[in-house]
Amino acid sequence: MGKRKKDIIQLDRESVIPIRKSKLITTLSSLVGDRSERDEFLKFCKRVEYTIRAWYILQFEDMMQLYSLFDPVHGAEKLEQQTLSPEEVDTLELNFLAYLFQMMDKSNFRLTTDDEVEIALSGQYRLNLPIIVDESKLDKRLLRRYFAKHPYENLPHFADKYIIFRRGIGIDKMTGYFINAKVDTIIARFFGPLFRWTGIKRCFYGKSSSQCKKEQENPIQISTEAEQDGLSVERIHIENMKLSISNLMNKITIQEPTFDRIIVVYRRISKKEKLKRGIYVRHFKNIPMADMEIVLPEKKNPGLTPIDWVKFLVTAVIGLVTVISSLSMPKVDIRVIFAILSSLIGYCAKTYFSFQKNLNEYQNLITRSMYDKQLDSGRGTLLHLCDDVIQQEIKEVIISFFILMEQGKATKQDLDLQCEELIKEKFGETCNFDIDDAVQKLQKLGIISQDDVGRYSCISLEHANETIGTTTEEIVKAKQGAWNI
Repeated sequence: MGKRKKDIIQLDRESVIPIRKSKLITTLSSLVGDRSERDEFLKFCKRVEYTIRAWYILQFEDMMQLYSLFDPVHGAEKLEQQTLSPEEVDTLELNFLAYLFQMMDKSNFRLTTDDEVEIALSGQYRLNLPIIVDESKLDKRLLRRYFAKHPYENLPHFADKYIIFRRGIGIDKMTGYFINAKVDTIIARFFGPLFRWTGIKRCFYGKSSSQCKKEQENPIQISTEAEQDGLSVERIHIENMKLSISNLMNKITIQEPTFDRIIVVYRRISKKEKLKRGIYVRHFKNIPMADMEIVLPEKKNPGLTPIDWVKFLVTAVIGLVTVISSLSMPKVDIRVIFAILSSLIGYCAKTYFSFQKNLNEYQNLITRSMYDKQLDSGRGTLLHLCDDVIQQEIKEVIISFFILMEQGKATKQDLDLQCEELIKEKFGETCNFDIDDAVQKLQKLGIISQDDVGRYSCISLEHANETIGTTTEEIVKAKQGAWNI
């Protein structure tokens, strides 16, 4: 089964380091030849972790304390206990968002732009349903005030109602028959002109004009960093394949790039006199780009697919033709017309209830998809985010210090390149290493220096451990060990 055309997405590398910390430390320590130096390196890794955790712990606690006031479940009760004025609450919720955005940036999450959303939704993958956000249920005041105080470039058109953060890129593949999807695609192609003429196409796809698919000769791109190299992924969708009745029963493989992690932030509108301050933070995993609608908040009930519309139109046309034919006969039999109308009404009722059943099935499909893809929400998402920040910071420091320890002096540009080469050579992964952030943390720890020509060098492992000093965690563990003895 051939493809009608190729749809390529150019994906740039991201700053997130896709390696488990334990694997990173084990692999790098095995590269240290001397046993005593290896022990010093393992001690260094632990002290770096404990120190970085200490840097962020107070900031995380402040953010979690603020969120406890805006938790959609219990936040209202805690706000009442604080007896704060509306202006003070406004300030606190903006402070929480400021913490949240800072954590997102540190954890290498990026705000989606209109262009990225348009590219992502320009195709159909597994979720072949028209999904629209019910904007009347979303608050516009919170995010509008935040972005007025903290301006951002390239904000999406929906940024006053909800925001979508994304991080990481993957690939999703599925192999199967997909008979219903194939039939829907064939019907959509055959009746495409009719759908466009009647306006049904807009009802079916459920996407705004700014999200409609555009024909492009060059590969479309989702930008994450200012990098030249990246990954090209072909989107293999049923809608782009050559389909016919004869090959409906053949197995096919479809493919779509995914957003590894997505976090959605929004607030529901308060229709009562008492303003609700709950802020929703939802965390999703492995979301196919073309199915990104699944993470949207406050979705309306989905509409009907092309095959449903064809059933409806065919029923209406057959009924209309039958009635007109009966009325045009020389001798009209009222009983025949009554029987035809009764059958037509009965069939219309059956079709209506079938539509309702299909809508319920579509709603259940969305619910199941959200259940499978949602990692956490609220406080759980924030805790996960805090740990993400710490893990990324630790890995950046360990990798950059290891390179300086092994290679000697290096400029920032050379250090950046060598860190990326190490990740690719030893772990088979690629990323856009955030060297600026890594160097800043190494300088804060006091374990590197810069010469007159801009080259960086590190102190010895033993000296680095002395400079960082014994951490509280080490003291506690030592005391626990003594008590156990």
